[in-house]
Amino acid sequence: MARSIRRRELLQAAAVAALLTGCTGAPGPKPAPSSSTDAPPSATFTFGTPAPPTGLDPAVTTDIESWRITRQVLEGLLTTDPDTGAPAPSLATKWSQSSDLLSYTFTLREGIRFHDGTAFTAAAVKANFDRWFAFTPALRAGRILPFTAVFKAHSDAAQLSVYKGCTVLSNTQVRIDLTQPLTSFLQALTTPAFAISSPAALAAGTADVEDQSAFGSKISRYATHPVGTGPFRFKEWTQDRVLVESSPDYWGPRGQIAQLSFVVFDQAQSRLQALVDGRIDGYDAVTLDNIETLVRKGFQVVRRDPFSVMYLGMNQAVPFLQNEKARLAIASAINRDAVIRPFFLEDTKPAAQFVPPKLNGFNQAGGFPSYDPEKAKRLLTEAGYHGEELKFCYPLDVTRLYLPSPEKVFAELSAQLIRVGLNIKPVPIEWSDGYLQQVTAPGDHALHLLGRYGTYADPDDFLSPLFGSKTGEFGFFDAPLFSKIERARGLPEGSDRTQAYQTINAQLAGSAPAVPIAFPISAVAVSARVDSYPTSPVLNETFNRVTLKTS
Repeated sequence: MARSIRRRELLQAAAVAALLTGCTGAPGPKPAPSSSTDAPPSATFTFGTPAPPTGLDPAVTTDIESWRITRQVLEGLLTTDPDTGAPAPSLATKWSQSSDLLSYTFTLREGIRFHDGTAFTAAAVKANFDRWFAFTPALRAGRILPFTAVFKAHSDAAQLSVYKGCTVLSNTQVRIDLTQPLTSFLQALTTPAFAISSPAALAAGTADVEDQSAFGSKISRYATHPVGTGPFRFKEWTQDRVLVESSPDYWGPRGQIAQLSFVVFDQAQSRLQALVDGRIDGYDAVTLDNIETLVRKGFQVVRRDPFSVMYLGMNQAVPFLQNEKARLAIASAINRDAVIRPFFLEDTKPAAQFVPPKLNGFNQAGGFPSYDPEKAKRLLTEAGYHGEELKFCYPLDVTRLYLPSPEKVFAELSAQLIRVGLNIKPVPIEWSDGYLQQVTAPGDHALHLLGRYGTYADPDDFLSPLFGSKTGEFGFFDAPLFSKIERARGLPEGSDRTQAYQTINAQLAGSAPAVPIAFPISAVAVSARVDSYPTSPVLNETFNRVTLKTS
């Protein structure tokens, strides 16, 4: 009993430390003004990550660890305001929307050059949009690219695309035209996927030819050496490290860090030990097992607001899972609290829908079945289950911000499913062997563990990529649902849009194409040399805004 009380006190202390060191929602640190009299960056900084990037071309990946690095090197037209999360100026200084809601005109920042020395102009913006629109079926095969998730189609099916075109109005002005209103358009542009690359570097790196290999993925030469306008320029990518260095010509605050290394420690204990030993200055994906040691040794734990959903995926390409009662049986067999309490950070909440609580359309009542093992057994009988083997895929040797302990979560979930009578076949897959690609591509995987980390503050960012079209991950086709999601994303902000997303959430709960389990809390641990680390619920964390103690 005393040990249990002591553990709770430590967890509460960690929560207080998080509040004092920068919980999301508080203003981020104010970067030092950039001027000719400022001292140039001179510090080195090493940050531990739970997995390597899968590629450094943000337009063709949705991987968190890849985007963490490309955020330092590449910038988009817009970024997110650290206080409000609203779209804010970046490479565009201002913008306006036409009265018919179909055109957006952007005024660009002047005098900026890419890291390769070429000029950032309106023509460069157009070249990037033209590239994304022209992505070939071969490049898109087996995955949902960010452009596809937002705009639905490319130039080979232009009549189906929300995107119409990008027009150069002058050297410092572009207009982007849509075929129909898209309420989340400006929010979507804040994501790393729409960062502007040097057109010269894209051409030199044959960016649309994926003939290189990296950690189980095929990538292009450009994806091994990105070139943007960001606060850091790319230096090198080795087996376990990515090195970037402060860009001497950056238009904004350069901060204090001259050289920034991202080093992979795929085990939570190895990240913790590296911080304790002084080999790294901070790391992401703090796990519950780390908290006690971090608090005892006086490290800062900086928490983020929950902005992700961890779920159990079900693939309806497997015949048994085409039966709605079978999927609802699996949903009813899951005790979320028994999964969350032992493995997720304090304040992680059970999820009964796929839209996080702070977003428009969140249903207070949820809707997915609650834990009821007897109901699960009855539904399995009604579904005609006769012990068919169900392959359950889960990742090894990785920590994801939405899934801190995959092996332990799998063990608990599989035990719950076995108890109601399901025949589960474990399928462990190394994350570095292409786990993400294997469970999101068509195949015979029945169940799998995954999550969605939000990149902008709109329900469309969660629902469209997951359930807005047929995918290899879930293998279902539901035309009425797809149509409802398409309609909701074009509605103006207000009660009608809120109601539309609540209706979609209810429909998902009734058919259960996947089962939401948790809205995880994530956290960063940093050393005593860090004065402030700017957390962001959408991970818009650039290291020129990290402030270090000077004495």
